[in-house]
Amino acid sequence: MADVVYVDVEDGSKRVMNNTKLFIKLLGKFKDDKSINDIESLLAAGDLEKAQIAAHTIKGLTANLSLMELNKQCVELEAQIKAGNIPNEQLAVVKDVYAKTLVEVDKVISQYA
Repeated sequence: MADVVYVDVEDGSKRVMNNTKLFIKLLGKFKDDKSINDIESLLAAGDLEKAQIAAHTIKGLTANLSLMELNKQCVELEAQIKAGNIPNEQLAVVKDVYAKTLVEVDKVISQYA
């Protein structure tokens, strides 16, 4: 998986008009967001509608921050929830990619802070 892009700094900076400082600030806020846990608890409660909304929200957030692999996995997660599935395997993938993304976000923040 050497070609996996967790954080596309160039694209993310472009999305905020090349304001790298703002991009880094937004990445920091993302680190504090715990929405991924909401999806898990909503799925466990069987609330697919709210779980889909939460997945959609994270999908949008990851797209805006250019968190490429996490976005890709959230797209799949949302699609599975929308189809009425309880995507346990996909949720595990998303959580794994989320953890790896946070590590990369920390590296980016350290590099540019």
